[in-house]
Amino acid sequence: MIKNSVKHILFAALAISFGALTSCKTNQIISRKVAKQFKHNEMLKKYQVGFALYDMEKEQMLYQKDADKYFVPASNTKLFTFYTGLKTCPDSIPSLRYVERGDSLIFWGTGDPSLLHSVLKGTKAIQLLKQSNKKLFFANNRFTGNFFGRGWSWDDYNEYYQPEISEMPLFDNVVSINYKAGELDIVPKALKSCVMPDSGSKAKRFEVQREFLANKFFYPPVKPDANYEQQVPYKTSTALTLTLLADTLKKEVQLINYPMPASAKRVYSSKSEDVFRQLMLPSDNFIAEQLLLTYGDQLGLEMNSTKIIAALQEKYLNDLPDKPRWVDGSGLSRVNLFTPRSIIKLLELIYKEVNNQPRLFSMMPAGGKAGTLRNAYPKTDSPFVFAKTGTLSGVHNQSGYIVTSKGKLLLYSFMNNNYVETTADVRKEMVKVVTFIHDNF
Repeated sequence: MIKNSVKHILFAALAISFGALTSCKTNQIISRKVAKQFKHNEMLKKYQVGFALYDMEKEQMLYQKDADKYFVPASNTKLFTFYTGLKTCPDSIPSLRYVERGDSLIFWGTGDPSLLHSVLKGTKAIQLLKQSNKKLFFANNRFTGNFFGRGWSWDDYNEYYQPEISEMPLFDNVVSINYKAGELDIVPKALKSCVMPDSGSKAKRFEVQREFLANKFFYPPVKPDANYEQQVPYKTSTALTLTLLADTLKKEVQLINYPMPASAKRVYSSKSEDVFRQLMLPSDNFIAEQLLLTYGDQLGLEMNSTKIIAALQEKYLNDLPDKPRWVDGSGLSRVNLFTPRSIIKLLELIYKEVNNQPRLFSMMPAGGKAGTLRNAYPKTDSPFVFAKTGTLSGVHNQSGYIVTSKGKLLLYSFMNNNYVETTADVRKEMVKVVTFIHDNF
């Protein structure tokens, strides 16, 4: 009887050892095959490339190429904004803080990007203000940051992807201009009179240009294309916030200097999952920057992106292999620097925090199907890669999850910096490597 027990124990130990050896050998094979993909790819030798591939089940790094080196992440930065959002705002986004004093309702912004957003349509805070029979007072003393993030390109101020940061954003902080039925449709309506023709312009293509420091928008005397649409960031100010609120609410909103008490009530707006999806799929910079401010509100911090990021790193990101240099929410700044292996750890943290693969993948761009990866991979209803992209001039990255042909879940971070080739060519090489990994393992 004892001999049989010993035999069973020895057999189990041998089986475990054999399984471990088999797993180790399999991962060594994967490592060698992936290494060959980089060794024989002449394109990837022309610029700085960092890559890391990780086995989620075995918790083992399979292959690394300069994975401990720092790279400009571009919009891979949004993975950091996403994860810290999962931790601080797991259910809903705070939209407004307020107190009632006698016949007055005093309110403060939280940075909520969903307020009257073109996609998210956040209206709960607006409804509260509309339905109140009290006098409305906006207290604008919370935001202490700059209207642009650290290291942003100031000459991109007119581009849709770089709206200013503010404590109470409205209408995506942009003027939306569309050509409909032979005339220009302007949203928000309160800024319609600020969009005007420039008779002296020699431009041959219709495009609206804002003055740098003023809400004066000019267009040339040429006819727009039938499908013309443009979003131009407006110049934020307290005065404009009051104007937009009054126009939306159809009632007066006055300004007040009144410190927000800790007991101020919160109004929650959009579901966090909906906002995170808008952050990740179209890679919305405006959402990313404003979300940081809402995290600060949740944590009782000063409404300042730099101070909020420092607190988030201290609270949630101490276990990364390499300390990130994280300076904004969107990745518009080239000052951001992350390593591929730190992004792998972050992806693992995200996966465990969501703890629901279909839900997580629904919030990620999907190769050949959704978001910024829709056109990067062949069109399909069954994508195998779910990842965040990141693009600036000379920068193109992908970091996320690969479901292999055998059902294995792998995490990867593929970072390309300082190239002079076209982004399309760099993307093509990334897709080639990621597809190889899917097909062969």
